[in-house]
Amino acid sequence: FVRSEKDIHTLRELILKHTPDPDTNHHAKIVAKIEKPQAVDNIDRIIDATDAVMMARGDLGVEMPLEKVPIIQKQIVQKCLEKSKPVIIATQMMESMIENNKPTRAEVTDVANAIFDGADVVMLSGETAVGRHPARVVETMQRIISEVEEMPGIYFKSRQASPDSPIFIHDAVCYASCDLAQHVNATAIMGLTRSGYTAYMCSSCRPKAHIYVFTDNKRLLTRLSLVWGVKAYYYDRMVGTDETIEDLHKILKQQGHVDSGDVVVNMATMPLEKQGRTNMMKVTRIK
Repeated sequence: FVRSEKDIHTLRELILKHTPDPDTNHHAKIVAKIEKPQAVDNIDRIIDATDAVMMARGDLGVEMPLEKVPIIQKQIVQKCLEKSKPVIIATQMMESMIENNKPTRAEVTDVANAIFDGADVVMLSGETAVGRHPARVVETMQRIISEVEEMPGIYFKSRQASPDSPIFIHDAVCYASCDLAQHVNATAIMGLTRSGYTAYMCSSCRPKAHIYVFTDNKRLLTRLSLVWGVKAYYYDRMVGTDETIEDLHKILKQQGHVDSGDVVVNMATMPLEKQGRTNMMKVTRIK
């Protein structure tokens, strides 16, 4: 029942206090569950403070007029996209399937609208926790998601990097890579990351190209599953930039993600061995 960014800061201090080595970025991340009117009032500061946001529409609809919930949902999703924070839409998405083997048409539309809005995640709760058809409800939701993702309107949310940001150049490279991927009809956007920041930034642009990131941070592999359009692979080799890009192309080709002739937008750090923030992009065609 988060009410303000102070709750997030308090929790983060506790997490860091009990993390053996906070500098490794291995401490637990925080999802702010929005279900109180006070949280809605402080939503901008909460999004800035947290790692991800969950909109719990059931409790929120009890705490405030229910007719306001759809508008708040759209506003929160948009704000999270602008700040590159994953956003989860939860509660009563397929509620009727707790008992029935098919959802109502209104529930199907609800799930589809969350995807159209730009949510990273649509979440089930009672439907799979206590429902009679847990596998069927997941399959049904997956079919809805796949159908909506065929629509062009959910892609290409172009963004501009803020000149006031201390990492303006890095942000600009991420956004430019997504714009470039659209113009050259790239199959994939590929990059190396340690913190996951590059993946979050690229995902918030919702490119049509798939986003593949390679990291030596094993905890990041599962964490990035929460982020729209991103697939992460473990990679711990540190060689020259061109050799690394060629190596990653081979991995993507072996995994069946790209074929000969596909265009890929590559992001990297130069010099690579310094493992700094992304400052380079290169367009290549898979051999």
